[in-house]
Amino acid sequence: MVVIHHEASCAAPVDVTFAYLDDYRNATKWMFGLSRFEPTTDVVRGVGAVFEGTFAVKPISLSSTIAGTGWEENALIAFESVNGFKNASTWRFAADGPQRTLVTVDFHYELPGGLAGKLLGRGLEPVIAMTIRHSEAALRKQVEEHYAATR
Repeated sequence: MVVIHHEASCAAPVDVTFAYLDDYRNATKWMFGLSRFEPTTDVVRGVGAVFEGTFAVKPISLSSTIAGTGWEENALIAFESVNGFKNASTWRFAADGPQRTLVTVDFHYELPGGLAGKLLGRGLEPVIAMTIRHSEAALRKQVEEHYAATR
């Protein structure tokens, strides 16, 4: 399993940052390459929420069904795949000053074995790295703009 760890700080309080990320309707706005992210249950946040998503950055397109496996208001959001592309993510939120939030994400994914897995890995690793950079910048900008508009 491949693990990617990333931290970023944004100029908005923890509760604002958490609420923005916790709203599934915002996911395709800031997650680079996420073209579809839809709930499949009436539960749309926290443990028990299930979503179907498609991540597409040419030449790669991956689909996955993920379920909420951890949730603590203003502190933690966690998902794990239950079907499709095997992945898990844990998002942690902590104050990084009076009006700042440190967001830490650990993203895990598993590739198939054999030649197919090696080929997919070669194509996927640079795409994941680019996705994280673009997603972090977009997320920070959108959360900060959202916070500024609500002040």
